[in-house]
Amino acid sequence: MKKTLGIKHIALKIKNFKECLVFYTDVLGMNIDWQPDTNNAYLSNGLDNLALHKDNNLEFNERNNRLDHFGIMLIESKDVDEWFAHVQSKNVPIYKEIKNHRDGSRSFYCLDPDKNIIQFLWHPEINKL
Repeated sequence: MKKTLGIKHIALKIKNFKECLVFYTDVLGMNIDWQPDTNNAYLSNGLDNLALHKDNNLEFNERNNRLDHFGIMLIESKDVDEWFAHVQSKNVPIYKEIKNHRDGSRSFYCLDPDKNIIQFLWHPEINKL
């Protein structure tokens, strides 16, 4: 089987569209590739692609969500600390503090305005690729 480029696109149904758009652009630094209307936006950082779709019927929180979490891969171990400080400076809720994992990776988790869990992760094996 031929290798893929990995999971580079995620589409999220969200309730708090404006707040999530600000979070992913201003806090995480993604750019709007296309916003066809006030309920949909397609974002990219040059490597990943994220679609935000407003859905007024959602009643999710960090314990009741169809998506467990998604991860943002970091280049160096020290980047975990820098991103942790950055999201804290933006008053982003921390879901789990920085942890060194037994496989040698490091990460922390935070919540976006719709309570989607995001892991900021440095993994030594992935960075060898």
